[in-house]
Amino acid sequence: MVFDSFADFLAMGGRGVYVWTAYGISAVVIVASMVQAVRQSTVMRDTLARQARRQQQTENTHESGT
Repeated sequence: MVFDSFADFLAMGGRGVYVWTAYGISAVVIVASMVQAVRQSTVMRDTLARQARRQQQTENTHESGT
């Protein structure tokens, strides 16, 4: 498919609204998925660090009490 101008490219033969809307929605979904994955990773990392600190404190308490 060859376009004579940039405006023709954006119009996509009269289907530009549908094409660019689909691209836009896809981009939003992909970015939202990436953001959610990063947030979940951060929450999990914080949770694991908290658990490790708690476990270390428990071990130190048992060692000092014995």
